[in-house]
Amino acid sequence: MKKTIYPFILLALLVLVSCKSKKNVVATLPRPVLNVDSVSADIADTAGVIADLFTPDHSQLKDLNVSKSEKSKPKTQEAVTDEKHNDWVLRGTKITSSSVDVPSGYTGIDRVVKYDFTHRDVPEAFEGFRIAFISDLHYKSLFKEKGLNDLVRLLIAQKADVLLMGGDYQEGCEYVEPLFAALSRVKTPMGTYGVMGNNDYERCHDDIVRTMEHYGMRVLEHAVDTLRKDGQQIIIAGVRNPFDLTRNGVSPTLALSPRDFVVLLVHTPDYIEDVSIANTDLALAGHTHGGQVRIFGVAPILNSHYGNRFLTGLAYNSAKIPLIVTNGIGTSQMPIRIGAPAEIIMITLHRLTE
Repeated sequence: MKKTIYPFILLALLVLVSCKSKKNVVATLPRPVLNVDSVSADIADTAGVIADLFTPDHSQLKDLNVSKSEKSKPKTQEAVTDEKHNDWVLRGTKITSSSVDVPSGYTGIDRVVKYDFTHRDVPEAFEGFRIAFISDLHYKSLFKEKGLNDLVRLLIAQKADVLLMGGDYQEGCEYVEPLFAALSRVKTPMGTYGVMGNNDYERCHDDIVRTMEHYGMRVLEHAVDTLRKDGQQIIIAGVRNPFDLTRNGVSPTLALSPRDFVVLLVHTPDYIEDVSIANTDLALAGHTHGGQVRIFGVAPILNSHYGNRFLTGLAYNSAKIPLIVTNGIGTSQMPIRIGAPAEIIMITLHRLTE
């Protein structure tokens, strides 16, 4: 694999030299806007149909929750709407997205990607509820101490109601304690939840679990937890080692009520297509790094056996259940990112009232 990637790395370095800065190389990826029913599988789901029917929408762009001196100008793109196309999808979910470049004072994170997620199962008490989602820190790879401290500052500035983490936390067991000690400074009303990635099952798994629990974080390995507010609730479910389908091929969401709003946290996006995740309203995943290195939009190495289908951003499985795949923050194999910005995800929940 190393021999295969060298030509691409050489080309990547040439691209870097020709640009004034890393920020010029990292390009914002488009995000789709879709209206779908997350519990219906009546309409066939193909990447080609989705791509033809919808275009990116950045009209809901909002500023970062940082000081005025640190705010950067957001990039926006108007959506092209077509009522005929809207007839192809069922009502029940509306998703819009936008991205904001992170000010240069924050090291290691290029952007915040924001989603407004409107769904009929969101309880009234959770209107405006804010979910922060991070994944694939790979601490310490390209992502080191200053980047970690800046990530903590950035997450605190977002004022999320809950922090969710998608795994692949470390590149060495000696980094587990300082990593979670830093992340524990991010205080949210509903706490912090996480699942493990393949790196975390290969090494340090027990250390990570103990350390997370020590800092009051909840590990969800084929487990669910309930977030309650004003007598209403939403459910957070997490998948244990999604690469081992022999042991973990039954999603923890199958035992849940379809009336609850359920967020499924899983390391690899492939899981949402490999098995049934019925009763899930929104899935969150990482693992792909957005390709990590993308030359002219092409990623030479893909971490999904579905190719580009679940590479980054908003996607859907065959049952029309929406999935948000983050590019993550750190790197693996080579400490370089091109065309796949390091990012955090912010999701604001809204109740569908129409």
